[in-house]
Amino acid sequence: MIRTPLRPLARVLSARAKGENVEAIERENLRRRHEAIRDRTRHRAEGRLLVLALCFFSAYAVIGVRMGHLAASEPSEPRTAASESDIVAQRANIVDRNGRILATNLSTHSLYAQMPEMVDPERAAVELARIFPDLDAEKLYNDFTGPRKFLWIKKKLSPEQMQAVHDIGEPGLLFGPREMRLYPNGKIASHILGGASFGREGVHSAEVVGVAGVEKSFDAWLRDPANNGAPLELSIDLTVQAAAREVLAGGMRLMNAKGASSVLMDVRTGEILSMVSLPDFDPNDRPRPLIRGDAGDSPLFNRAVQGVYELGSVFKIFTAAQAINLGLVNTSTMIEAKAPMRWGKFKISEFQGKSYGTLSVADVIVKSSNVGTAKMALAIGAERQKAFLGELGFLEPTGLEMVEAPTGKPLLPPRWTEISTITISYGHGLSSSPVHLAAGYASILNGGTRIRPTLLRQKGPQHGERVVSEATSKAAREMLRAVVTSGTASFGEVHGYAVGGKTGTADKPKPRGGYYKDKVIATFASVFPANDPRYVLIVTLDEPVETSGSKPRRTAGWTAVPVAAELIRRTAPLLGLRPEADPEAAPAIVRASLPQGD
Repeated sequence: MIRTPLRPLARVLSARAKGENVEAIERENLRRRHEAIRDRTRHRAEGRLLVLALCFFSAYAVIGVRMGHLAASEPSEPRTAASESDIVAQRANIVDRNGRILATNLSTHSLYAQMPEMVDPERAAVELARIFPDLDAEKLYNDFTGPRKFLWIKKKLSPEQMQAVHDIGEPGLLFGPREMRLYPNGKIASHILGGASFGREGVHSAEVVGVAGVEKSFDAWLRDPANNGAPLELSIDLTVQAAAREVLAGGMRLMNAKGASSVLMDVRTGEILSMVSLPDFDPNDRPRPLIRGDAGDSPLFNRAVQGVYELGSVFKIFTAAQAINLGLVNTSTMIEAKAPMRWGKFKISEFQGKSYGTLSVADVIVKSSNVGTAKMALAIGAERQKAFLGELGFLEPTGLEMVEAPTGKPLLPPRWTEISTITISYGHGLSSSPVHLAAGYASILNGGTRIRPTLLRQKGPQHGERVVSEATSKAAREMLRAVVTSGTASFGEVHGYAVGGKTGTADKPKPRGGYYKDKVIATFASVFPANDPRYVLIVTLDEPVETSGSKPRRTAGWTAVPVAAELIRRTAPLLGLRPEADPEAAPAIVRASLPQGD
């Protein structure tokens, strides 16, 4: 800034020349300088006051808007600061093939305590123990009066429980909103769904995560916001599943079995429409795993997927189908089935010491001859037998969309010798699950193409690789139909549905080697209608005993077959199948034969 001198030389010389007072010039310039300084100071002060006024106005405006918002909002419980802002609580529904809810979400509340806010911890502890009998009043009081400042009390509350806690009037007891997983159908499809629990938790949100079944297998998909809430569509039919469970539970009680399973599969798409394992559980209150004893006795154990058993004579149709497909035999080829058959130090016998003599291939299946099947297996050879069973999926886990599926790995012989080839041909020496068996039957009976089981709804049939010819597939269906009409599965006849199937009864192995004489796995593997296959049904009973006669009967013909027949009778109409008259049936009274053998 350039300052003007108080006594400018030009004006001083001019004033002296005119005889004017030079001092007056200095006083005038000093006055003007002071006035300019005063004006600048006043303008600066006015600007500061204006800025301060704007700040005060803005502050009061913000306060006013906030007060208005609070006045118009709903009152809520105070919340503690927490780092759960990134918890994703949403989870998609799971529905059956018809869109009916199998698993959904329910809004609920949790209950927690903030000890510094509590007024009367002793009364609060007593009242909480009264509302929740599983809580201990003394332990709660010790927690309330201890050094802790926060305590979870209940992760899920019913509306009635929430109101009862609210009526206590304790300010230190607070509620947090959250969602929980709900299974409205209870035990139905429990092993398929598996269950869910809480992952990361906060006081006003919680992450729901799958712990088993499809809930865990599809956990990431169910929690993915990119799916826009689209449900997970399963292949099962809720109505069929409920009917199958009811029939199987009744059959399990009637046959005095310790466990049971059933698998109903579409032979064209591989879709599992029903899968039941008993005993089961309610996924809304999932039990804890067994820590002692046999894990297979736990209700959490999925017998249809995890249970690997020697399934017995149901395997004989695979041997016959492969032999026919290789051109080694046809259904009329005669086989010497005189028993017992000796192979090295081993003896191959028939059920109850029978000896059938010479049988056709069809009769080997109808009468369930171990010796006849063994001779076909020897003609096939170990290498080709193993390859064929591999093509049907018996050498690896099923690949079903469940976390439990890899645990259902078939148990194979360490060396696939000739004696292994013989025993595996009639269902011993190789252990597999009922789902494996269902997929194998579907593959050879649907026209001969490989089927892989699935729990997801499909848009059309599978087009798997061919495993047998259509002619072989037709021959296999005809032999299985004969087993029901005149063989070991005569109790499996369901009029109008042309059921075909094969029985299998296998002694249960002992934990330390050998086999029980009075404990069996009874299986009936069936297809219906046999003349135009649509569905495969596998029913397995663990340690059944039929006691209506003078002696206990354990074979599948007396135990698993009647249960499967009733299951078909109940579910076939639900599947849209109309009963049809058998074109080959003669209009006469036919005397049914009692089941013999396995």
